[in-house]
Amino acid sequence: MKKAGDRMFHLDEKIKKQGTAIGLGYFDGIHRGHQAVLYKALEKAEKENLVPVVMLFDIHPRKLISGKVPPMLTSEERKKEILEEMGFTVVNFNFREAMDYSPDEFIEKIIVEKLNARVVTCGYDYHYGKGGKGNAASLHEQLSKRGIESFSLSPILLGDEIISSTRIRQLIMEGEIEKANTMLGKYFAYDFVVKKGDGLGHTLGFPTINQFFPQDFIVPKYGVYLSRARVGSRYYPAVTNVGIRPTVNKDSMRSETCILGFSGDLYGKKIEVSLLKYMRGEIKFSSLEELKKQISKDIKTARRLYSEVINNG
Repeated sequence: MKKAGDRMFHLDEKIKKQGTAIGLGYFDGIHRGHQAVLYKALEKAEKENLVPVVMLFDIHPRKLISGKVPPMLTSEERKKEILEEMGFTVVNFNFREAMDYSPDEFIEKIIVEKLNARVVTCGYDYHYGKGGKGNAASLHEQLSKRGIESFSLSPILLGDEIISSTRIRQLIMEGEIEKANTMLGKYFAYDFVVKKGDGLGHTLGFPTINQFFPQDFIVPKYGVYLSRARVGSRYYPAVTNVGIRPTVNKDSMRSETCILGFSGDLYGKKIEVSLLKYMRGEIKFSSLEELKKQISKDIKTARRLYSEVINNG
């Protein structure tokens, strides 16, 4: 019979036998700073025949601590997929059961006893334990006493700016999508289920897919973007409008994407849309005919820019 504390993790025998190289962090967005932490853990795991591990929280720590959570850059499901694609074993972490652990208890009960750590990596600004009282320096000190190797990775800079999830959120909300993508080290993307719209795009001759942002997900600056859509294993150039479509007096905010060169029914499917470049703001046109003309111009611009942006990205 499992003890109460065992509900926190579901471990396999390989972790218990080989030991682990753990990448510590929340990793929202898995940006270039996060990648440095993660690749260091993968490097040490390969050299020392350890299992590379990342813990994923079942709830954002700030939600329980302060009730306020920054909007997500990556859905939890997609984050797990990316980490597994990188080669990590993802361990589900029940934050409620450990939120009152002191820094020492977190290290002893989680890092040592549960995860059998041999190597631990984290970012320079990592905090842990009740109230976030533990930091990267204390983590290194306490792990050293237990014979566990640890690495605190320095911040990654873009120019004179530190790459962080907070800065990337700000850039996305300001429409600075290209700079956000550079900080991310990949294209900002979402893969929400396609829902039925009002059929306006089809009526205008430009069929679109409608996707709605979850309440806790980052919403980009309203406007029209050069984008890329993945259908199955194939990528297509696309044009995406994020906003409320003021010309047709709709107040339902959404992502509406015209996938160039694709024809088919995608209702009910999860389609990944990546935003590549902010093209223009959302405009209220005097008529549907004017809107149709502008969409046609946007598509021509997107076709012209797509290869250039992809090849330079």
